[in-house]
Amino acid sequence: MSIPLSKIRQIGDTYYLSGELGFVKDDQPVEGITAQTTLTLERIAVTLATVGLTPDDVVSAACYLTDPADFAAFNAAYAPFFPGEKPTRTTIVCTLVVASALVEITVIAQKKAA
Repeated sequence: MSIPLSKIRQIGDTYYLSGELGFVKDDQPVEGITAQTTLTLERIAVTLATVGLTPDDVVSAACYLTDPADFAAFNAAYAPFFPGEKPTRTTIVCTLVVASALVEITVIAQKKAA
């Protein structure tokens, strides 16, 4: 099935990434919030790399969790991904469209001036 979205869009020096999930290639989620958060962030890093960006270029993140009890474990997995200046962040607890997903993250990144 074709999904009606772009994985990444550029406007000027700013890049908008679609939401990413912690799923492996066969569309199966990895187990647990820590593993899903880590894989989600790794997938974001791969997408950023396709346009010459790194996690250091992320200026904003929107994070969606399905269970508020996962917040501490999510934070623990999220923090190492941004060792420098932290992006702004919104974290929302909600139901995700994909029932087995525990977390979805979308980011906005900006290419730094040379």
